[in-house]
Amino acid sequence: IADHVYIEPLNVASLTSVIEKERPDSILPTLGGQIGLNLAMALYEQGVLERYGVRLLGTSPESIHKAEDRQGFKDCMESIHQPCVTSTVVNTVEDAVDFASSISYPVIVRPAYTLGGTGGGIAYDEASLREIAARGIYASRVGEILVERCISGWKEIEFEVMRDSAGNVIKICSMENIDPVGVHTGDSIVVAPTQTLANKEYQMLRTAALDIISALEIEGGCNCQFALNPESYEYAVIEVNPRVSRSSALASKATGYPIAKVAAKIALGYTLDEIPNAVTGKTTACFEPTLDYCVLKIPRLPFDKFTSASRTLGTQMKATGEVMAIGATFESALMKAIRSLEQNVYSLRLPKLREMPTYEIEEKLKNVDDERIFVIAEALRRGISKEEINSITKVDLWFLDRYQVIIDLENELSNALSLTPELLKHAKMCGFADTFIAELSKGDARFAKDIKALREQFGIRPVFKMVDTCAAEFDAETPYYYSTFDTENEAEGVGNGLRKVLVLGSGPIRIGQGIEFDYCSVHSVWALKKMGCETIIINNNPETVSTDFDIADKLYFEPLTPEDVQNVVELERPWGAVVQFGGQTAIKLAKALTDMGVRLLGTSAEGIDAAEDRERFDAVLNTCGIPRAKGTTIFTTEEALKAAHELGYPVLVRPSYVLGGQGMEIAYTDRNIVDFMDIINLVHQEHPILVDKYLMGRELEVDGVFDGEDILIPGIMEHVERAGIHSGDSISVYPPLHLSEEHKRTILEDTRNMARELGVVGLINAQYILYDDDIYVIEVNPRSSRTIPYISKVTGVPIVEVATRVILGEKLKDMEYGTGIYREADYYAVKMPVVSFEKLTDVDTNLGPEMKSTGECLGIAESYPQALLKAFKGANMKVPKKGGRIIVTVKDEDKDEIVPIVKGFAEMGIEILATKGTAAHLRARGVECTAVNKMREGSPNIEDLIRSGSIDLIINTPASRHENTQTDGFRIRRCAVEHSVPCVTAIDTAHAMLTIREYSHSADLVPIDVTTI
Repeated sequence: IADHVYIEPLNVASLTSVIEKERPDSILPTLGGQIGLNLAMALYEQGVLERYGVRLLGTSPESIHKAEDRQGFKDCMESIHQPCVTSTVVNTVEDAVDFASSISYPVIVRPAYTLGGTGGGIAYDEASLREIAARGIYASRVGEILVERCISGWKEIEFEVMRDSAGNVIKICSMENIDPVGVHTGDSIVVAPTQTLANKEYQMLRTAALDIISALEIEGGCNCQFALNPESYEYAVIEVNPRVSRSSALASKATGYPIAKVAAKIALGYTLDEIPNAVTGKTTACFEPTLDYCVLKIPRLPFDKFTSASRTLGTQMKATGEVMAIGATFESALMKAIRSLEQNVYSLRLPKLREMPTYEIEEKLKNVDDERIFVIAEALRRGISKEEINSITKVDLWFLDRYQVIIDLENELSNALSLTPELLKHAKMCGFADTFIAELSKGDARFAKDIKALREQFGIRPVFKMVDTCAAEFDAETPYYYSTFDTENEAEGVGNGLRKVLVLGSGPIRIGQGIEFDYCSVHSVWALKKMGCETIIINNNPETVSTDFDIADKLYFEPLTPEDVQNVVELERPWGAVVQFGGQTAIKLAKALTDMGVRLLGTSAEGIDAAEDRERFDAVLNTCGIPRAKGTTIFTTEEALKAAHELGYPVLVRPSYVLGGQGMEIAYTDRNIVDFMDIINLVHQEHPILVDKYLMGRELEVDGVFDGEDILIPGIMEHVERAGIHSGDSISVYPPLHLSEEHKRTILEDTRNMARELGVVGLINAQYILYDDDIYVIEVNPRSSRTIPYISKVTGVPIVEVATRVILGEKLKDMEYGTGIYREADYYAVKMPVVSFEKLTDVDTNLGPEMKSTGECLGIAESYPQALLKAFKGANMKVPKKGGRIIVTVKDEDKDEIVPIVKGFAEMGIEILATKGTAAHLRARGVECTAVNKMREGSPNIEDLIRSGSIDLIINTPASRHENTQTDGFRIRRCAVEHSVPCVTAIDTAHAMLTIREYSHSADLVPIDVTTI
């Protein structure tokens, strides 16, 4: 991507080392989100930029300060007569309480220089304000928070604007949050362009946005957020992001205007009238985009993973990702977006709400959570008036009218004696899927049988329109499409005459399926282009590179469902399709594509199923003579209990055909089995369930490419934490630390043999356990994995490109990387999971077989301890130093194993505190420590110590994976998260921290240019 790439901790020390080595002329700080902006300001304030003669491109430090510093921003807004909400900037909790008392509760707390509302919230009384204010002051880079009058219920409107050095300003996109002020925009359903504003309101806020970016003297993109009183023309500026943001990504994909690219050119000195519009090829970047369609964004929230988490939405963002849909109408965009979420919901109907009495629905309307849109729809079905719903939820009547259109159409379809062409076309124009129409009209067997055949009979076919930035005023050159049921098909006949290959994207980012699969999709497209193919991508995620209009030859912004994919297939007639790079989202469509008559490039749907189906995979292992933990396939709780007794506890219980270990649990008792089966059957009814004997060994992982004869494995990865913690939540090390050459040969041979038996062509991911000096296979995935970018970056093997060449017929022996295990590196690379527990209250931070991390970082260094330290620093996990203090409280089974680790910390000069049982065990074995009270044992206790800010690390291994919210362990872990104290819940993680003790100073860490790998 760049001429030189450094994968280093994002802190001032690391950046200073890179600047000293590379001596750059300038830094562009506004494209790296809040992290990039904060780091640029820290480098400026600490004199690093001046010392090395580096300047900030685009927006100046003064402009960043005016936008990000709460008092500076307020002063700037007052100077240009832009109204702000009544507020004050404070640095102490007491000052926050004093101000709140003067304006009355509720109040909103907004920390300076934070991302995603981190540390903020709405306080309804003094107790909650004290807690939120303390958290916000700690989270802020400058220890500063804004306390403002709460105007929840006002409309939230955003304008994405752009300015150059000559003072030219344009509006790129207006956006309206369906959820009113009070819900973070990242957790809100957002529509573009604005739908409910009168022209006067629109022009008033557009003018304000342009005045604000001009006053701040920002050069590049900027996001302005406003609150608008729905009862008057009163408005207030909420905040301004002097950088590209998640709203910028949405605005870029909604309009086709490449905001980041234009902002980068402005930073280099170009003016808007000098930058060509890449979409039209005729106009320049100073033309404001115009939309003749509707765009809708819905957040992807993690409550399917974190079932115990509070679903309440507020000013602190909880979403892990989002989907976007484009439609000719609002209703069409909404229905497309809902089915793009991949949560088995295809309409505004939630089955559980259908069963609730009306009084419960009325009560649920008061909840601000992820189900609100479905609750509103159910309320409309029950005859609750739009005016009453509006008074409770503050959702604008215009949106309620749109929901009513959908519900009225549902009723029409349910009551119709037969489907008329007019009714069917109306349903398709409103975005109803064929399966949903069939479900609604199931009373008539004739048309419920095949809606698609009826559409063909009536001539109701999908067409594709182009996203062109100019409402068709100019001919566009960029093939970026969305489906509708209009007349003119703008995608027909467009192409370059080459062999067409369809690449399925990976949908929304969620826990278990992150940006790594978009990496794979994009690298696959690039490889296919190199090999002379015409590339087509289908995806619905506005945050990803694959949905940039200039990645594939054609981009279809559509839901990844069989029906929506088939619409594209029937138009494009691709020569082949690639599903192995799009994670579980794409793999699940393998059979559907095969049924459509599309050739799957690489591993067949049959091979994919053989890896997922327990009995078929066992047969593969038997043929290959490869051992695995004993297990069986079951469907009922009774069968699960019988299997557990035959295998002997502990056992691993998991549903098949899932990603990220969803629903996976370790059962130690019959009670565990019953509880887990209830949860699994609730979510995964259609697939069998696997019960395996649980082996607590050392976990290993490989990604490889198989061409039908030979295999290439770029590297073997070893997990720090023993089996039982999901691979996505484990610290992973390359090259492995504890493998003999014999073990490596076994892994190579086993992976090759399984790939051959499964009929793999392309990528294969295999996970193993080293247990009692034997290698056992855990599972095999004939597709890309989350470790593909990691192993590609640290070995220098472009594994996706190699796999793409293989699925198009090339042989590994003819390539430059050869076969077998690629040469091992002379450095170490450590992948560290990153979690977002501070955003999700009521979620236990204890790690286990179901994945919880939302991302990861990487540490690369010449030695393993140094790489570990870089990874910990990258994840913002502070490592205890001499003079620090740690608290230890572990379950009985871990007490012996923790002794040498704690002893090592004590020898470093770290003070050891421990709960009474752990302390007694440590003292009996010669480790000096101070006993502290558990939370239920009265003050001063662990909670008081954590809150004091004097603790550097907590080592806590839970007695059970499912402790309730009242247990000491759960409360300790949650308290640690809320006060940003590192808390490790696995013995192995604590040992890893001890490993790096001799490298506690950043000065020891040398930055490595990974482009030399």
